[in-house]
Amino acid sequence: MQKEDCGRMAGFFPFWDKLTGEEQKTICRNAASAEYPKGAFIHRASEDCVGVLLVKEGQLRVYMQSEDGRDITLFRIDEGEACVLSASCFMQEITFEILIDAEKDSEVLVIPTAVIRRLSQENIYVENFIYKQAAERFSDVMWTMQQILFMSFDKRLAVFLVDEAAKTGEDTLTMTHDQIARYTGSAREVVSRMLKYFEKENLVELARGRVKLANKKKLQELARK
Repeated sequence: MQKEDCGRMAGFFPFWDKLTGEEQKTICRNAASAEYPKGAFIHRASEDCVGVLLVKEGQLRVYMQSEDGRDITLFRIDEGEACVLSASCFMQEITFEILIDAEKDSEVLVIPTAVIRRLSQENIYVENFIYKQAAERFSDVMWTMQQILFMSFDKRLAVFLVDEAAKTGEDTLTMTHDQIARYTGSAREVVSRMLKYFEKENLVELARGRVKLANKKKLQELARK
């Protein structure tokens, strides 16, 4: 691993200054850089255990998949964030299947599972970080499930569009109906029908691969209902 990457570890790990010098060297020696193009598959919990992923650039998507192949996006991992669920094989409490792919062209640092397991056994700060991260991500998962199970789809779609616009800082979202369906845990046909309804109500403007928020105020009102 490059020296500059080792210097960035403190930004990923709040416990960095709680490690001994040797523990820091262990992480730096074993961390490996990997690049994934947009759409590349990275991890399936039942088949591999890649380790802790640190996103240097890009964005990763964590999702579940039904038997018929439909995706439900649980949460995303942005630049500067860590994903510990990709090392979930040493956390017996995690028993459900998750998958990870690259949402954008991404460069990540991978800390092998064996290294994290050993450090978590030896250093309480590392163990606390792992379980705190897992708990926070489970909170994200529960929020997603709450939306899918208890929120009407028009409201759920409005929440998604408003949140995406806030994240990107743009009122025009570059994504297909199929992508939106994966993010919202719905079917593409349902998304298309609702977007067409929104268009008739002058809430959005649709174009191939793009959705423009034409009346963000009304979408925000719908999201808050």
